[in-house]
Order: sequence, then structure tokens, then C-alpha cells
Amino acid sequence: MRLTLRLGLVLAVFIGAAYVFAFPARTYIEQRHEIAVQEQTVSVLRAENAKLAAESSALQNTSTIEQIARQEYGLVMPGQQAFMVLPSTAPPATKVPKVAKARPWYAPLEFWHQF
Repeated sequence: MRLTLRLGLVLAVFIGAAYVFAFPARTYIEQRHEIAVQEQTVSVLRAENAKLAAESSALQNTSTIEQIARQEYGLVMPGQQAFMVLPSTAPPATKVPKVAKARPWYAPLEFWHQF
């Protein structure tokens, strides 16, 4: 009986140690993974923030604003005239293919038209 009591006690200690160390270790590993994912997200957001800061500083220049206004919105400065070339309203010229007249089935038999 003493052997089974010792075996049961060792088994209980082993299960207790596994419960005390295994579950926190799993939680620690999950948290480390979540930290890595969040760090990746932060690096992407920092890169986007740097790109937007560069764009913002470029928009502080009036010549850049003027260029964007002309190219994207078709605006002009006061006193200037804007001209736009519109596409032609006439339909495009298309060639109609010549369709051969359909010959009747007996046309090869009419040899007398050759004379």
C-alpha cells in the first residue's frame, strides 16, 4: 500500500507542477506572439505616417499646390484662360466590308451566259 501511496503522491505533484508551469507558459507564448503582431502593425503605421508627413510637407509649397490644381482639377490662375480639346462628336469612320452577292445554286449550270 505504501508503494501506491507514494506513486499517487508523485503523480499528484507532477500534475500540480504541470498545472502551475504549463498554463502560464502557454499564456506567455501567446502574449509574445501578440506582441510580435502588434509590433509589425506599429512599423507599418509608422511607415504610412512618414509617407503622409512627406506629402504634407510637399503641400506647404504653393507651386506644388498650383501644379496639383492644374493637373487634377483643371483650375487656372485668375486672368488666365483654360482651353480643353474635346473629342469629336462625329462617329468614327468605319469601313463596311464588301459582301459578295449570294449566287444561286444553279449558277454553275448556266453555261449559256458565257457565250
